[in-house]
This record gives sequence, C-alpha cells and structure tokens, in this order.
Amino acid sequence: MDFLTRRQLLERSTLGFGSLALSSLLHGQHFPAKAKSVIQLVQNGGPSQMDLFDPKPMLQKHAGQPLPGGVEIHQPNNINTLLPCPFEFKKYGQSGMDISEMLPHTAKIVDDLTFIRSMHTEHNNHLEALNMLLTCKIFPGRPVMGAWISYALGTENQSLPSYVVLRDPTGYTIGGKQLWANGYLPATYAGVEFSMKGAPVHHLNPPPGQPAHHQRETLNLLAKINEAHAKDHPGETELEARIKNFELAARMQLAAGEVLDISKETDATKKLYGIGDPKAGAYGLRCLMARRLVEKGVRFVQVTTSPGQPWDHHSGIKKDMHKIATEVDQGSAALVMDLKSRGLLDSTIVMWAGEFGRLPTTQNGDGRDHNRNAFTLWFAGGGFKKGLIYGETDDFGYKAVVNRVPVPDMIATVLRQLGLDHQKIQYPNGGRMETPSDATVTGAKPVLDLLA
Repeated sequence: MDFLTRRQLLERSTLGFGSLALSSLLHGQHFPAKAKSVIQLVQNGGPSQMDLFDPKPMLQKHAGQPLPGGVEIHQPNNINTLLPCPFEFKKYGQSGMDISEMLPHTAKIVDDLTFIRSMHTEHNNHLEALNMLLTCKIFPGRPVMGAWISYALGTENQSLPSYVVLRDPTGYTIGGKQLWANGYLPATYAGVEFSMKGAPVHHLNPPPGQPAHHQRETLNLLAKINEAHAKDHPGETELEARIKNFELAARMQLAAGEVLDISKETDATKKLYGIGDPKAGAYGLRCLMARRLVEKGVRFVQVTTSPGQPWDHHSGIKKDMHKIATEVDQGSAALVMDLKSRGLLDSTIVMWAGEFGRLPTTQNGDGRDHNRNAFTLWFAGGGFKKGLIYGETDDFGYKAVVNRVPVPDMIATVLRQLGLDHQKIQYPNGGRMETPSDATVTGAKPVLDLLA
C-alpha cells in the first residue's frame, strides 16, 4: 500500500485536493459516498436516555423498589432504588417515537431522525467516555473522528479549514481541546476553533493601515524561512502544519468573516434558531454557523454545549435538565430543518450524542449516576434511515439488550456514509497501521440496518 509523504498530505488537506478519488489512491477501495460533511453536536455530561428518548413504564410501576441484580455504581450516594421519570412522554410523527416534554423542538423532526436506543460504551467517567465517543478508545492520544475525516477527505474550500470547532465563548467543556485533537496524525488535521465573539479567528486581519502587498511580501519571506527550517527538522508535523496554516490564514481573511456574518440571514431563519433568545440563542447561533460552514464546503463541524458537563445530573434532574434541554433543543432541531429546506440534509450527517447514559436508580434522592451500559443518540441526513428507532434497552433502561451498537461500529457507519472504509483509512504509528475504529482490535463493522 503506497502512502503519500507527510508534505504531500499536508498540501492535499490545506489546498483543497481532498477528493474521494485521491483518498482512494491513499487507502484503497471505498464505498459510494452518501454524504460529504458532518456536523457533530457533542452533548457533554451524559443525557439521560430514560428521561428524554426511552420511556420505561416499569420505572414508574416499581419506583422506590430495588433493581433486581443491582447496578454498576460510579459515585457515592447512589442507592439501588428505582427513580421514576419526572417528565411526560408523547409519541410523535409517523415513526411514533417517544419524546420527553424536555425536547419539544426535537419532537417536531422525529421523522427525519435515526434513533439508536442501544448504544453502549467502555467507561463510565466523563473524559474517558468522551475519548471513546470521539476516538474509539478511552485513553487520550488518538485522533478524533473529525481529524480522521479531515485526513481522509481534505477540504472542499481552499479558504477555510477542513475541520472547524464552535464552542461556547465563555469556556470549554470537560476535556477542552482534547475533544478535537489530531493525536498522532499531522497537526494540520486538528480542529480549528472559531470564536463566537469578535473576529472568528484571533489575529486573522492585518493591522489597520497596512497595505495588502506588505502582508503578501511578509508571508512570502516567512514561507521561505519556514521551508528552510523545516528541511532541517524533518517529521515535525506541528511546524509543517504551522507553515501551511499561515497560507490558509491569508485566504481566510475574507472567507471566514463572510461565512460567519449572519446579517444577511432572514429574520425567519434567525427566529428558527432562537437567535437573541437569552436561553437558547447562544447554542442556536453555533448551529446556524455550522450550517453556513458546511454550506461553504467545510468538511467537519463540531459544536459543543455550555462549559463543563451540563447534562450531568447527579441531583435535581427535574430542575437542572430543563436548563440544558432548553439551551440545545431549539438549535439542534432548527439545524436539521434548515439543512432540509436548503437541500443540504441529504449530503450532511448531523450527529447528536453524549458520552454515555444514566442509571435507572436514584442518586442524592433526585438524580442519576453515570451509565456506560446504555444510551441513546440520533442521526439525521447523510443516507441514514428516516424515522428509524433502532435497538432496545431492558425494562428499566439499564442495559442495551437488542441490536446493541458499540461506539466503534457507530464510527465505522459514519465513515461508510462518507464513502470511506474504516479499515482502509490508515496511518502508521508505533510500528502498526492505525485506523479510525481500531478495527483489528475492536472488530468494528458498519451497522447497515441504520442506512437507507
């Protein structure tokens, strides 16, 4: 199998040569692509499946009683006593999907969504489980899904990064920049943060009053110096990425400002996303920006929630879940509706997922502890089956029991819809060929039942 040099890979990624044909040159035979971009809505903290998507009448019937066999406890004060769901559920759409009153906007789009109720993972602590969700392993150091996709497909827009991160400007979620790290891939494949306040990228524009040709001359000189330095330091991918990013930054000066300027969006579109709403507006703005970025050819956009782990409800679940659900529900649903109305949903995969689920038992009287054995996520667009409810948990929502889906299989499925074989996207590291799903260890396979 012939691999391009690191220099060629960097040029391919940065200069927009990322096509399936060239990727096949690198990695062998692939599948017909159903989508060309991904928007990943990362729900930090572990959304409670039995309080949002997976109602369990047995929880209500046997509230206050112990769960037979007990549960895997993560934190203290977790008592083996079943906690009933405090929210009302209704069925929506032709699919008859059950949605909690916490997500009224998501309820409107259920027939465009693919729900997996039988996800499970390998760790019940936040950072390890987030690593698992994004990299297929619980430990840090591996490339996240967005970095692998950027490596395999490059960018469609020479003036924008292939992989963009939109986070809350007030702070980072748990894990910080580790959630968009390149791992052992060249540094150019890491996610690029765009600021949601002020200039989208720090130091993007030249100082006031500087003639344009001065900057061009400066960049040309800097490129010559950096290239000479790089020859003396072969294999330093951070240096190579920095050289390419100088050129990308020059091209971004016009493109980034334009793509993130929502002044020309209609009032109806802004209202759809909740722009200006004190509770939902900030996240809605990030979802709107995500749509604008994929519209301009960005390959992978990652959107995070408010700082910390806002879905982490060890107590006060009835009160505190309302806050985070209100924050993300409208923007998430608006993104799907907006992409669909513009004819972009078929070519864009939207993924809504946290790192794990919650236990059916009580913690601190009115909360739930972490649960690695079952959680729910949803996809939209990109050739996923519309209105599908896949998999089942047990009567109490504790474990996935029917059509269980491990995280590596989920990642392999996403890659397939982008036209990529997860076993043939490879990179040499530590004496072995690494793959996005670590297929030789995990045995990952795409879940074909999820696909139209």
